[in-house]
Amino acid sequence: MMEKQASRWHLHPQRVRYQETDQMQVVFHGNYVNWFEIGRTEWVRSAGIPYAAIEQQGLLLPVTELQCRFLRPARYDNQIVICTRVTEFSTVRLTFESQIRLVGETREGEPSPTGFTEASSDELPGELLVEGGTRHVWVGADFRPARLDKAAPELYALIQQVVLGE
Repeated sequence: MMEKQASRWHLHPQRVRYQETDQMQVVFHGNYVNWFEIGRTEWVRSAGIPYAAIEQQGLLLPVTELQCRFLRPARYDNQIVICTRVTEFSTVRLTFESQIRLVGETREGEPSPTGFTEASSDELPGELLVEGGTRHVWVGADFRPARLDKAAPELYALIQQVVLGE
């Protein structure tokens, strides 16, 4: 059964790099998917376990579904924040919600934003640019579905604790 309680948002600040833009200095759409991945990786790290440690336990978490809705483009040198949270989880699946938000326009010589770590849904900074998410299934090294509570009970308990706020 999928649990449907959303975790707090994990926030990861970033500045748009030139290589992520096209000739119009607008972020190429595929980069938002990369930013969703950065957000997921940082969410897992903030939960207390590096992603590499999960893989060392013989577990993988491939994407089975991707959603992305574009509202407004990010541009070269914008200050953005990648917002990520878990919205559903079970012993075999995990669903992340992602938002890319503009927190600062380009300003010559201004450092990247810092100080963001987590927030509730009504505290997200800046303007929403892109929203979406990814759905995943836990698998073993053989790519067969794996029950997280059996394969890595400590990890399952940790995710449950973070998502449910226990």
